[in-house]
Amino acid sequence: MAAYIRDAPFGQLVRLLTKNKYFQYPEEKPDFKLPEPWIKLMNGTDAPPNGESEKKSEEQTSSPNTDEESGILSHTSTLNTTPFTEARLEADEQHEIEKVKSTPIVPTRTKDGAILVDWYYTDDAENPHNWSNSKRAMMTTLICLYTFVVYTTSAIYTSSLQGVMEEFNVDSLVGTLGLSLYVLGYGVGPLIFSPLSEIPVIGRNPVYIITMFLFVIISIPTAFVGNFPGLLVLRFLQGFFGSPCLASGGASIGDMYSLISLPYAMMAWVSAAYCGPALGPLLSGFAVPVKGWRWSLYESIWASAPVFILMLLFLPETSSATILLRRAQRLRKIYNDNRFMSQSEIDQRNMRVSSIAIDALVKPIEITVKDPAVLFVQIYTAIIYGIYYSFFEVFPLVYPVDYGMNLGQIGLVFLCILISCILGVSIYGFYIYYWMNPRIARFGFPVQEARLIPALPASFGPTIGLFLFAWTARASIHWIAPTIGITIYGATVFIVMQCVFVYIPLSYPMYAASLFAANDFFRSALACGSVLFAHPLFGNLGVARGVSLLGGLSVIGIVGIWLLYFYGARLRSLSKFALSE
Repeated sequence: MAAYIRDAPFGQLVRLLTKNKYFQYPEEKPDFKLPEPWIKLMNGTDAPPNGESEKKSEEQTSSPNTDEESGILSHTSTLNTTPFTEARLEADEQHEIEKVKSTPIVPTRTKDGAILVDWYYTDDAENPHNWSNSKRAMMTTLICLYTFVVYTTSAIYTSSLQGVMEEFNVDSLVGTLGLSLYVLGYGVGPLIFSPLSEIPVIGRNPVYIITMFLFVIISIPTAFVGNFPGLLVLRFLQGFFGSPCLASGGASIGDMYSLISLPYAMMAWVSAAYCGPALGPLLSGFAVPVKGWRWSLYESIWASAPVFILMLLFLPETSSATILLRRAQRLRKIYNDNRFMSQSEIDQRNMRVSSIAIDALVKPIEITVKDPAVLFVQIYTAIIYGIYYSFFEVFPLVYPVDYGMNLGQIGLVFLCILISCILGVSIYGFYIYYWMNPRIARFGFPVQEARLIPALPASFGPTIGLFLFAWTARASIHWIAPTIGITIYGATVFIVMQCVFVYIPLSYPMYAASLFAANDFFRSALACGSVLFAHPLFGNLGVARGVSLLGGLSVIGIVGIWLLYFYGARLRSLSKFALSE
């Protein structure tokens, strides 16, 4: 437990205040001794220079070199730097074999004499890939809770809409700005916070903790604000500071799991994000009519504050580049030897802030504009997300009017999204476990388009579900019929999104984090707009025709997914950004 707290923000703060007296790392303890290969390298009696570290990419994307006679392994964090390709799969498998042997690892010495700090042994406890299954499960659960709270806070506001309209004397269109601006805020945030979390000297945890602290603090005046403009500004800031988990949460999970195990952990994270907006109205639907519209905003404080405390106490840094950089800093101080350097320090010592900004902000837009496959993914996921949030406007037009339900009962209807998520997880998990992973083990890594196979039949589901809802949502037909339509829509969208989110990092490994941030912005921007145009849309066309229009738009996804499956490889071969076979 001490190691859990040591690596968490609270432990790091204690270390800072006590000058590292408490929660010490192994190398800071009196009985610590560097592995023999490290000592030889420091004394210059072993391991000649391997050449300039800047030319290391070929070494990193190949399997580690093992000296069978000495039993010593020499590599530079291959597992954590190799993209999600066949080489990464091989690195995962090699790591599992080496981890059991507990073999010392020799750090590389560069041409200019720097000693590249690496893991001490193949089973080094500081390596996130060596954490126990229980620790990884605990960290994944914490990230999922964090993500769930942020997403839930977006839609929990919908139960308060009527009260906001009455208190501040605004119409429904203006009142929905409290939801749409929150969604816009968590779309803009990752464009800034996601690149920051990728900088090793910063890491993921400082971004998570600082922004989550601000999220909790801002939630307090949001619940008590006395004017409508102030409410809107605070809701936007809530979404903005809650956003890091939406793009970087998946990266944190990727830091811990092998390529084979990663899809299962990612399903848990995506499920938390997917169910959050749907369960928000349920959490506040029964209380708001009794306690008042501010009650839903109180609930966001009660939910976020405990999660922040858990993150403060137990969430460790997962970025290997950051962990190794801090280890290099400790070794330099303890041994008074400036030759100890992490790979990230060497990579970024000549990098300017402007180049980092261009890479982080401009590159995703450039790829989106120039690469048809990415452009389709961004547009398709944005449309799906926009339609998803449009349901928050159509439910109050159907279930209270046609079926006489109150706010709490409408919240219960949103449980169909939870059911659809469970169905989607079951189908996709069955596919991964019984089909994809056995074929990878037997035949090796398939082409990236093979990951889209479950999305081919699932792409018809959103259209079917939307049309079923559109033409059965009326008083003469039982409420279960349109609810089944939503369930079909939700389950198939989940499968399609999972396939697309796996396809992106496989095809564009060098730009995956930035593309996810850009994707989050595109999705959230359209969702923000959809919340505003949904009410006039349904008001002018009616529920049946309005939802049918959305169903017609979803046909784009059917055509796009099938074209991407058959022509994706050709598109990647023409792209200078994609990874081609």
